[in-house]
Order: sequence, then C-alpha cells, then structure tokens
Amino acid sequence: MNLPLIINLAPTGLVPSRSDSALLPLSIEEISNDVARCAALGASMVHLHARDAAGNASNDPQLVGELISAVRQRVPEIVITATTSGRRAADIEQRASALRLQGVAKPDMASLTLASMNFARDASVNAPASVMRLAEIMLENDIKPELEVFDLGMVNFAHILIDKGLLKPPYYFNLLLGNPATAQATLLHLGMLVNDLPAGSIWSVAGIGRYQTRATALGVAMGHGVRTGLEDNLWFDDERTTLASNAQLVQRAVALAQAQGRTLASAGQVRTMLGLRVPA
Repeated sequence: MNLPLIINLAPTGLVPSRSDSALLPLSIEEISNDVARCAALGASMVHLHARDAAGNASNDPQLVGELISAVRQRVPEIVITATTSGRRAADIEQRASALRLQGVAKPDMASLTLASMNFARDASVNAPASVMRLAEIMLENDIKPELEVFDLGMVNFAHILIDKGLLKPPYYFNLLLGNPATAQATLLHLGMLVNDLPAGSIWSVAGIGRYQTRATALGVAMGHGVRTGLEDNLWFDDERTTLASNAQLVQRAVALAQAQGRTLASAGQVRTMLGLRVPA
C-alpha cells in the first residue's frame, strides 16, 4: 500500500455519555481541543457530532456551525465531516441541518449511511428515499458524502446512487465492522465489502467496540485509512479494564502505521485525494 494512511477521528458520536467515560469530549471547547490534540498526532479528518449544554446529541444548525467553526479555527486544514445520522432523528430536514451551513461553518463532507441497520440496543433507520434525498442535498451544496457501510447490501446501494448520478468520484467509504447485526471484523467480511466497491473508491476501516483494534490493524495493513475514536469504542483494551482517550486511540493507529512503514496522510493530501476544496 503506497498511499499515505488517512486517520479519521470520530471523537464523540451521539450515544456515549459522560457517565460512560470522563474522557469523552462533549462541549465545543472540549471537542475542538481534542481534535487539535489528535491532529497534531496525525489525524487528518474528523467526524463531528454536536452536543447541547446537557450533553445530548443535537442537530441544531447554530450549534453545529459553532462546533465546525471552532474546530476550523483550531485546525484550519483538517477535513471536517458533519453527521446526518438517522439513529436519533427521523426528519430529513433535521438530519440535513448541517448541509446548508456556509462560510467557515460549512463542512467538507457529511456522513451518509446507505441503509437501515440494527445496533446492539437500537436502530439507525435510513429508508431508500431518505438516503437519496440526503445525497441530493449534499450534491446541491458541494459536500462530499462520507459513505458509511456496515454490510454488503449497502455497497450495492452505493452503486445504485452512482447510476442515478447522486454520487461523484472519488468516493470515500467507511467500512464499519464488528457491529452485532452487520459485517464482522474478519478478513472474509472485509474482503467481500472491498471487492464490491466501485472503481475510484478511497476506503477506511472502522471497528465497533472491542473490534476497533482489530479493524484498525486491518485498515493499516490493507486500506487507505482507518477511523478511530470514542464514538465507536470507549476502551483502550479488549477486556474493557482501561478507558481510552481519543489521543491514545490515534497514537495506536500511528504506531501500527509506523510498524508497517506507512506514512500518514496530511489534511492537504486527503483534500487532494478526495477532490475537496481548500477552506477559505
């Protein structure tokens, strides 16, 4: 693998709470500080979820815009992805609130989960019409989708969106492994997903919970990048005895890359790879 490794940080998510981990960043200041710390270690992308003053996930465009602006002020070049998750919000306009932000608050990318799926305790509902509408809004606003794939059928739906003209290359996929109801963190499952990706794809590997370490190793060895962070995994060890920080999880990805002789992609290199604009 000759391309430099993309490290995509998912620092907060919408499910973990401060009662789960004191190391979870929730406020705008905490998240932007954590992103800056991880960018200095090698992270070149960040997948953001905003939280309100009570620590609850929020799609309020003002709050999301303030978070993106704060991160961009701290780390001007980093590639910023906003969430459009259907896990806690069903209304399309609510899910798309970040997609119409402008100026420094405009995200470079936005998550697009390609089908409905079950997590361990709840579901992410993504009806075909909803996925297509979100893709349309992203296209209209020049925001590149971060294509979230949890299972093989989701790759097939990406091909459908391409045929409809809703996705433009180069495509960026996050292949998320280890969730109980979807693809597992095995070479066979990862290979099946990668084999069906469209030409022109850049792909990263993520792992849910205890499978993050294994998924990170697979991504470093085989992929264009990895996604890591407390959104997907709160623990540093598989036995769940030691809580992790985002910086520790990024450092582990960096150490695996160094062991395999892989350089790290800068934010500028990622922008070139994905055809993203340089922030003003």
